[in-house]
Amino acid sequence: MGHPDLTPASTRTAPGTAPANPMRRVAAASLVGTTIEFYDFYVYATAAVLVFGPLFFPSDNDTAETLASLATFGVAFVARPFGSIVFGHFGDRVGRKTTLIASLLVMGICTILIGVLPTHATAGNLAPFLLCVLRFGQGFGLGGEWGGAALLATENAPPNRRALYGMLPQLGAPLGFIIANTLFIALSAGMSDEAFTSWGWRVPFLLSAVLVGLGLYIRLSLSETPVFAQALAEKKPVRVPVAVLFRSSWKIVVLGAVSVIVTYTLFYLTTAWSLSFGTSPTGLAYPRQDFLLMLCFAVLFMAAATPLSGLASDRFGRRPVLAVAMVGAAVVGLLTEPLLGSGDRGLVLLWLCAGLFFMGLVFGPIGAYLPELFPTTVRYTGASLAFNLGSILGASLAPYTAVRLAQAGGLSWVGFYLAGTAVVSLVALALLRETRTASLSS
Repeated sequence: MGHPDLTPASTRTAPGTAPANPMRRVAAASLVGTTIEFYDFYVYATAAVLVFGPLFFPSDNDTAETLASLATFGVAFVARPFGSIVFGHFGDRVGRKTTLIASLLVMGICTILIGVLPTHATAGNLAPFLLCVLRFGQGFGLGGEWGGAALLATENAPPNRRALYGMLPQLGAPLGFIIANTLFIALSAGMSDEAFTSWGWRVPFLLSAVLVGLGLYIRLSLSETPVFAQALAEKKPVRVPVAVLFRSSWKIVVLGAVSVIVTYTLFYLTTAWSLSFGTSPTGLAYPRQDFLLMLCFAVLFMAAATPLSGLASDRFGRRPVLAVAMVGAAVVGLLTEPLLGSGDRGLVLLWLCAGLFFMGLVFGPIGAYLPELFPTTVRYTGASLAFNLGSILGASLAPYTAVRLAQAGGLSWVGFYLAGTAVVSLVALALLRETRTASLSS
């Protein structure tokens, strides 16, 4: 006589499916990858504002240097949709786990190599060319990372907790930001400006190797998500996911991309552009360490709002929470001139905290909402492509555009730009369906 099955019903695995991953392991694997990748992006954004201009794009005009440096920042966002298609293809055909490991390696290796690049003084025009190539590689890797991390979280989640699980990758944003900026603060405080410009800026890029090793160790211990394993057992994966996606769901991809525009614009204006404006002699002229400390404090509001938005969207729905956050982002935009433009430390900090708080509210539900819009067979490709097409529209030119607008019309125009993206995203959200009660097994 065989032994009875003593496995609790809630944890039994259906034939042909992968075993459920423990919550602790899912949380760590979802969080660590996006922490590393947002760390990499923030390291680049900070270096682009502080040192890349004179090192890679030397000019007699400080503003021209900054604009050229910020233009390379946008290269990664152009690369991200290509990464979404390539990694999404394998994520929807081979599996989430293997693809996530590959995307992490691409992103991490490119970041480490930036840390050993020669500058313009050494290599001439080859230096900025190599910087752009590696920046493209960063974006290509991130194009596959976010969607995979979001699916890893949501496809392992109980149906009534998908937004709470789905916000785990989003928490990597404030965590990566804090790690990156803390390093820059320590380096800036511990060495002279000459030493920092000479070699100190390389340290955060090289330290990315430690984080990548940690991420690989955690992700290699995972099983495939039960939802994808079940879908693979029941039917063959589609041959070309991106073709099926555009044939059946192209409107959802476009509306999903437009709905996240404000997410990107809000974040990169309150971090990368504000750092440039806040430390520039023609802006607020704050000491670098002071403004970085203010940003590190303000991002705690984003970290608090992200799980709050996940809990709220599991209870009230994705669209109501996102709508409130988008309206809040528009208000922050309209307050840019009176708060940030005042130069008063308290009001500047209030603007930063408010902006990043609403960033957390609008960012949190997206980890569940975008994957829920697509069927399992094209979910990796669909969620990744929508998210990363939104990055081109909302982030690639946001710091550059804000610099131009501030020069031409003052800070009020930067605020109108932010408010305008919030309105556009709100319209797209109104045209999308609610997904809180939708099934992922389709």
